Amino acid sequence: MALRERVQDDLLKRFSPQQIAGRLRRKFPDDPEMWVSTETIYQSLYVRSRGALRRELTACLRTGRALRQPGRHSGTRKNRMLGRDMINISQRPAEAVDRAVPGRWEGDLLIGKRNQTAIATLVERSTGYAMLVALPGGYKPEQVAPALAAKIQTLPEAMRRSLTCDQGPGMRDCKQIRIDAGIDVFFGDPHAPWQRGSTDTQRWHQPARC
Repeated sequence: MALRERVQDDLLKRFSPQQIAGRLRRKFPDDPEMWVSTETIYQSLYVRSRGALRRELTACLRTGRALRQPGRHSGTRKNRMLGRDMINISQRPAEAVDRAVPGRWEGDLLIGKRNQTAIATLVERSTGYAMLVALPGGYKPEQVAPALAAKIQTLPEAMRRSLTCDQGPGMRDCKQIRIDAGIDVFFGDPHAPWQRGSTDTQRWHQPARC
């Protein structure tokens, strides 16, 4: 069964887009062509285009809404980063998913009280080894990316396989780390922290979901 038919079949079974994306990863761990992100499923449902999912399948979503509602109020800052040079987590190699090979990292920001301070974190997916990266000058994108790149450059080349970040504003320039530190950089889907289970501080001592 092709990817499109599998997604449609799961939607008819009332699985959420998040559940469908996870099920496909588990069922086809070695076949990235059978992976799809949650956002891709939503966009295929709500945006008319060739090869898109049938519009009537929106009724199978748990909300039952025929049209997608905006996730933020007018005037709030949009955190999502767009651009051809941003590589989605769905393109990350299978060896990064199963955590068998070291050198696959996850990056994140920890913001202090009243947003006055911050540190960046790097967690290796295979071992759980964590490194803290000082950000004394602030945590704007142009300050975060160079600091992470400098820390990654201290690692042996064999330990620089990939870095996965979220799409938060502070991580916007992390694409540049690929050039500065010689490491592949991937970005998780918006509002999907479970895709980076190693850097979610509430999960550091729990089994990761991806």
